[in-house]
Amino acid sequence: MSLPPLPQALIFDWDNTLVDTWPSIIQAMNTTLVAMGHQPWSESEAKGRIAKSMRDAFPALFGDRWLEAKDIFQSSFAAIHLDMLATLPGAEQLLKTARRLGLHVAVVSNKSGGFLRAESTRLGWDQYFVHLVGAGDASRDKPAREPVEMALAGSPVKDMAQVWFIGDNQVDIECGQNAGCRTVLLHPDPESHKNFGAYSPHHVFCGCADFTVFLETLAVPSGTVQ
Repeated sequence: MSLPPLPQALIFDWDNTLVDTWPSIIQAMNTTLVAMGHQPWSESEAKGRIAKSMRDAFPALFGDRWLEAKDIFQSSFAAIHLDMLATLPGAEQLLKTARRLGLHVAVVSNKSGGFLRAESTRLGWDQYFVHLVGAGDASRDKPAREPVEMALAGSPVKDMAQVWFIGDNQVDIECGQNAGCRTVLLHPDPESHKNFGAYSPHHVFCGCADFTVFLETLAVPSGTVQ
């Protein structure tokens, strides 16, 4: 199989694609569940259920009290997320490589936009991104295509096939497909996408380092990297 051309733009998911935020998300979620009279979730249950934005997920979970639950979650999360923030192996090198190759690099996350941008700033990563689009920034959240369009504002991209959407779960792959992007799954279990149904990624890598090597391989024939 021939290799695809080097993309013009990369749009990354944030949580557990570039940064390890499961501990803070699960802690804040369980604080919210208990406060709302629900049983807390195990780690495996939380990882299987948390993907959508609060405005898409909380009404089904908490009904008419979802705005109350949102306030509890945001207050709990705000108190811990920066101190618990950790980068995933190879993530910053991947971002450095993408920018060195001249790619338009952005983030589309279902994390609240304010929290997302605060985390990027804490890491010193604002320099790598043209846009950081979080939940609530666009008219609809991921997996809708609107945040992808916002993330591409100001880019020269004309063909959405030249945009690659990179994430760690089905919602990311679905979002990329909805926007017409090529999709990349970064996940330590290379078989994790087998239960995605129709949302099968174009490429699967075990982590950021493997994907970095692939990008550099694509750049060599074009003369971008010597």
